[in-house]
Amino acid sequence: MASSQASATPSASLAPGLALAVAGSIAFSGKAIIVKLAYRHGVDAVTLLMYRMLFALPLFMAMAWWAGRDRPALTRRDWLGVLWLGFTGYYLASFLDFAGLQYITASLERLILYLNPTLVLLLGWVLYGRRIVRRQAVAMAVSYSGVVLVFGHQLTLDGSAVAWGALLVFLSTISYALYMTYSGELVHRLGALRLAGLATSVACLLCIAQFAVLRPLSAALVAPAVLWLSLLNATVCTALPVLLVMMAIERIGPGLTAQTGMIGPMSTILMGVLILGEPLNAWIIAGTALVVGGVFWVTRRKL
Repeated sequence: MASSQASATPSASLAPGLALAVAGSIAFSGKAIIVKLAYRHGVDAVTLLMYRMLFALPLFMAMAWWAGRDRPALTRRDWLGVLWLGFTGYYLASFLDFAGLQYITASLERLILYLNPTLVLLLGWVLYGRRIVRRQAVAMAVSYSGVVLVFGHQLTLDGSAVAWGALLVFLSTISYALYMTYSGELVHRLGALRLAGLATSVACLLCIAQFAVLRPLSAALVAPAVLWLSLLNATVCTALPVLLVMMAIERIGPGLTAQTGMIGPMSTILMGVLILGEPLNAWIIAGTALVVGGVFWVTRRKL
């Protein structure tokens, strides 16, 4: 009896952390769905991204303030790092992603973005000479074959626009992988939540400035549905997932949290089918299985 109670304790303690990780992954996956819905109202990527970041800015500034209480002030070097990470990890990655979603399905977008761990691994090899073992190389090949499978199928159906959209989203993934690669030192010094709040605040200001430079003020006059969708995107699909994932990491660690994130592509595909009416066929199912399986083996610790 005592042994059964002891064995049940770890599972009980894992449950809240797993629930937070799953909720964060699903909430973040909804971003592509909301963006695709907003595009139906004739808005462009620059304007849509501006509204998302405008609504998210107060939340991220509050997050940075909360995480920075009673902690040392940032040095000039810290601020330069925050500016660089805000530009690459959130501003550029977000803009390229929003632009790419104009041409490809939410399902393909999520599969491409999910290649991020493999790109971080490749950048570590290119920039720092970190060794890639055979198991990881095979796993990366499996992941990329899954994306190629879905991409090739959609290319035959929708033409060259798919290639342009996929390229934009892949460049977005590279941009975010650069953020992940260079953020390690600042994360240890500033803390993950504080760094995320500061870097995303920088990205929000850049997106707002981009709109001010590239669009007339009249472009801000959009359909009410776009405003509501942007507010939903900023809160439920942007700020909330950051908090949920951070809370999950505190409870179950980064490894298990990352593995739980595999539900992201599947939830995006399901929402794309149910909400957007996107197709679900054997090509998408096979490609998703290859991508998720390959990323699982790339991120899995060798026992």
